[in-house]
Amino acid sequence: MCPVDLPNPAQHPVTGGLFLSPVPAGSGWPGDPATAETPVATTAAQVRRLAMGAGGIRELDGRISVCRACPRLVAWRESVATHGRRAAFADQPYWGRPGPSFGDPEAEVLVVGLAPAANGTNRTGRMFTGDRSGDWLYAALHRGGYASQPTSVASGDGLVLTGLRIVAAVRCAPPANKPTTEEKAACAPWLDRDLELSEPRLRSMLALGAIAWDAALGAARRRGWDVPRPKPRFGHGAEAVLTTETGRQVRLVGSYHVSQQNTFTGKLTEAMLDEVIVRL
Repeated sequence: MCPVDLPNPAQHPVTGGLFLSPVPAGSGWPGDPATAETPVATTAAQVRRLAMGAGGIRELDGRISVCRACPRLVAWRESVATHGRRAAFADQPYWGRPGPSFGDPEAEVLVVGLAPAANGTNRTGRMFTGDRSGDWLYAALHRGGYASQPTSVASGDGLVLTGLRIVAAVRCAPPANKPTTEEKAACAPWLDRDLELSEPRLRSMLALGAIAWDAALGAARRRGWDVPRPKPRFGHGAEAVLTTETGRQVRLVGSYHVSQQNTFTGKLTEAMLDEVIVRL
C-alpha cells in the first residue's frame, strides 16, 4: 500500500460523480443506505440500541454504514481512505465507512464473511467488491445462480443478487485483517438483528472461515436458537443444523475463506467453493 494523499473530491469509477473520502452519508454514492439524518452509534451500547430498533434491512444497513463505535477501526478505515490508498486506486474516492450488507432483502440464504478489506469494501462501499476475494466469491455465486453477473467491480456496476445476502461478523476494515475480541463483540448486535430480520424465510447460511462460523453460531445462540453441543467444529464442507425458537431448521455450512492465501495456494479451489454453494 503506497502512501497517497490526493485532494478531495475524486471521481467515482462508474458514475463519474465527485465524492469526498470518506464518503459523507446521503451524498449520492450508488447504493448508500444512509442519509444525513441516519443515527450514528458511537458506543457499543448505542450499537445494541440502534440495531434492535432498526425496522428493516434498509434501515439496519443505513445505521451500520455510519457506525463509529470502535475508535481503532474508525481511525484505520479513514486513514486508508484519505492517505493510505493503494496506488492502483489513488485517483478514486474511498467509501471509508462500515460495509452494509449487500443483496436480496428477502434472502433465504446469508453469506457471512469476516470483515471488509481495506482496499476492497472500504473503497467500494459494497461487500466483497473490488478485490481478489470478491472475484472468487461472485464468480461462484454467478455459477450457482445467485448473482446476475460474475464480476463485482464497483458499486453501481449493475450487479444484483437474488435469494442471497452477504453480511459480515465485523463491518469495518481492521488493521492486518484482525479485529480484536472487543471489536467483534461491539459489532455483534448488527449481525444479530440481520439474523432476526432474516429468520422468517432463512433456510441456510454459508460461513466463510472460522471466525464467521463462530459469529454465526454466536448470533444464533443469542437469538435463542437451539445450537448443537458440543459446539460444531468449523471445516470446509462442515455442516450444522440450527433450530429457531419456532422450530424451523436453518443449515449452517462452512467454507474456507476466499482469501488470496487460500485461493493462491490451492487450499480452496473453484470446485470446492461450488460444492458448498450448491448445498445452500
